[in-house]
Amino acid sequence: MTHSVGPHDDRTVRIAYSPCPNDTFVFHAWAHGLVPDAPPLDVRFADVDVTNSLAEQGDRCPQDVLKVSYAALPWLLEDFALLPCGGALGRGCGPLVLGREPGDGSGLTGRTVAVPGERSTAYLLFRLWAAEKVPGGVGRVVVLPFHEIMPAVREGRVDAGLVIHEARFTYREYGLHQLADMGEHWESSTGLPIPLGAIIAKRSLGEERLAALAEAARTSVRMAWLDPEASAGYVRAHAQELAPEVAQQHIGLYVNEFTADLGESGYAAVRGLLTRAAAEGLVPSLPPDALRAPGA
Repeated sequence: MTHSVGPHDDRTVRIAYSPCPNDTFVFHAWAHGLVPDAPPLDVRFADVDVTNSLAEQGDRCPQDVLKVSYAALPWLLEDFALLPCGGALGRGCGPLVLGREPGDGSGLTGRTVAVPGERSTAYLLFRLWAAEKVPGGVGRVVVLPFHEIMPAVREGRVDAGLVIHEARFTYREYGLHQLADMGEHWESSTGLPIPLGAIIAKRSLGEERLAALAEAARTSVRMAWLDPEASAGYVRAHAQELAPEVAQQHIGLYVNEFTADLGESGYAAVRGLLTRAAAEGLVPSLPPDALRAPGA
């Protein structure tokens, strides 16, 4: 699904992000031409499993800027630079493992688990958790769109599901139980915030333009905070039938100081996740300067 606001010119930036409330809240001002001196946006709405796949096309990707999983970065950073703002990283906001019956997750040995993408950060955090907490490992992993996971667990098509986004607030409506919190495990074992979704842009745009795009994203975030009502219609239009109060909880959880600027602890969290995952053989190792911010 694409959506363009305002006139196109030769500065137009093609961007892909999700229709989730945190992304529409963050990018509302920029997408509607309200950020001074920022280039116009040509917006494509797509869930993160789609944007991860788009970005794998490298410089042939039709988008200039994308919201992707932090877990996908090791495969993408040759062609894309990580922008230091606009993404999702925080505390108390990690993916959950859900089941039909109460438990602690250790009973998932040999069981079937639905996950929202094999290169999602949620799945990477799950694999790090399962390596410690599930003796013998889980059985089969099934990839499903995130909105199909809770119904699949409820109906018994899978034994457990790894959920993200607003499912943190709605899983009880499906009669499901939390078995484990991936973010809680990550934070207790590292002390670091939880990296979830990253904003990346093509390196071929050049350092100067990349720095300008980062500043536009940062300004868009700050404008959203200054006037939260301005984005309400845009958020509501793309919120996939979420109740307004759930959309607000979603924004409150995933849009925070790290969205405006990753900062030292944000970068430490990203490096920590990818270094730990590389040590476990789950992702390729990153070169030392791969996460350097444009213009830094």
